Amino acid sequence: MQIQILFTPHEFDELALREKTAVVIDVLRSSSTVITALHNGAREVIPTPSVEAAAKIAGHLNADVTIRGGERNGKMIEGFALGNSPLEYTEERVRDKSIVYTTTNGSSLMLKAKYAKRVVVCGFVNISAVAGFLREQAGEVEILCAGNSGRFAIEDAVCAGMLVHLLGEGETGEIALSDASLAAKALYRTSSRNIQRMVRQSEDGRYLDSLGFADDLRYCAGLDTIPVLPLLDDNVLRLRREADRREGPAVQASA
Repeated sequence: MQIQILFTPHEFDELALREKTAVVIDVLRSSSTVITALHNGAREVIPTPSVEAAAKIAGHLNADVTIRGGERNGKMIEGFALGNSPLEYTEERVRDKSIVYTTTNGSSLMLKAKYAKRVVVCGFVNISAVAGFLREQAGEVEILCAGNSGRFAIEDAVCAGMLVHLLGEGETGEIALSDASLAAKALYRTSSRNIQRMVRQSEDGRYLDSLGFADDLRYCAGLDTIPVLPLLDDNVLRLRREADRREGPAVQASA
């Protein structure tokens, strides 16, 4: 297995992901929100690059089973039913719903990864499940960090480094790490004793705390609290078992 980490969306060419497995990480908060929504029974999450695209797509869907969710600069978008706090995406609100979703960083990256052979969404909340999934894959893995408005985000890099660390602990065979992967792994080692503190002290963590989202920070820094696997399937995110059912028997579901 060859593992490359890209710390911002500007570092990769979409078409270069062909035949690779892509892991999308946006710790604060898109990864955790998508994972939570699907775990709580949402039928699907449809990532969109803009507010306008979200409105257009939602307009073509059944309004009774469609919710618009997301944020801009951490705040709920006017006219949307939900923001980007994973705590809003309760079973009562999202079960059997299609969520049309747009965020400042994460949703665009999820779409940008669409040319990869497989795309899985990762956060601290499902990181061991993602590591287990990657052990089943062969070839190159690209770990894509959403960053913060095009800049490096330490929480995403530490999450990526933890994923590399977990893969090294498993019986994965030979693993070739890029310099970025080695750097992320080193960052994880310095933060591993207190992931919660690292998230709180991050630039985006401090900003979200100032907006009143301290509970989100604690939630997003929780380790292995939601062991499910969102996969991108025809530009739509579904839990692995649903994506596998659509793809057919070639893939064995285990989520």
